[in-house]
Amino acid sequence: MEREIRDASDTADLALSESDSGLSKSVEEDLEQICSGIQDLELSSMFSGENDECNAYLTLQAGEGGTEAQDWTNMLLRMYLLWAESQGYLAVIEEITGGDVAGIKGATVRVEGERAFGWLRTESGVHRLVRHSPFDSNHKRHTSFAAVYVSPEIADEICVEVEAKDVREDTYRASGAGGQHVNKTDSAVRLTHMPSGIVVQCQSERSQHMNRDHAWKQLRAKLYELEVAARQQELQEKEAAKPNIGFGSQVRSYVLDQSRVKDLRTGHERFDPNNVLNGDINDFLESSLRAAV
Repeated sequence: MEREIRDASDTADLALSESDSGLSKSVEEDLEQICSGIQDLELSSMFSGENDECNAYLTLQAGEGGTEAQDWTNMLLRMYLLWAESQGYLAVIEEITGGDVAGIKGATVRVEGERAFGWLRTESGVHRLVRHSPFDSNHKRHTSFAAVYVSPEIADEICVEVEAKDVREDTYRASGAGGQHVNKTDSAVRLTHMPSGIVVQCQSERSQHMNRDHAWKQLRAKLYELEVAARQQELQEKEAAKPNIGFGSQVRSYVLDQSRVKDLRTGHERFDPNNVLNGDINDFLESSLRAAV
């Protein structure tokens, strides 16, 4: 890059001395390519975390607010699925719990692909929606909340010690759309890690063995993330001057009646919420990565 910049500078001097507009245009094109290359290098340097190259587990949970919050959680799930598809990632819904009337109470998605966790890790936190509710006969303005948690899928060679005696396993019938898709055996698996209270479920596969394998991967990922969060909390307590960027903090606000989506950590703002909710969120991800939130 430094060599290319020097070459462009020399060419620019030549273009100026000879008043060569064609050469000047060539320098402009060279500089555009150099700037693009520098931006690519800068972005690559942001994926320096230990698990940034890993697949990711994306967990969504509806906040208080009943149907309104559950519908918002479903909208977020759709946003992330569309984003994953646009990036060429494989996104599999490992577990989903339907809402009482509409939407969902929660879901876990496994996102498989290069740097999946690296891209998604800054999405952890509370996402806020403000809109005129379609579920309110008076069409009043409502505020809804949903929590997003992102964990890396820990590779098999990374050891996370989990004692079998600390884990309770339950099996149950997976729910489906009806007919031939309904599972007639107890193939779904739920694991409860009793010391931490963490519960994971998987019903995406027809085989109980495969569901158990996926559930254990989820459990190990969440226990790993729990340990990382504990260490981060300890560090924050020692360095009180640092801002609290732990899980549970509000990260983004989606105000539909004002056509505005704003990241509350970086200040990055968009005025096309429909595109954002259709999965166009790369600029939000990049801005949060650049800000090291």
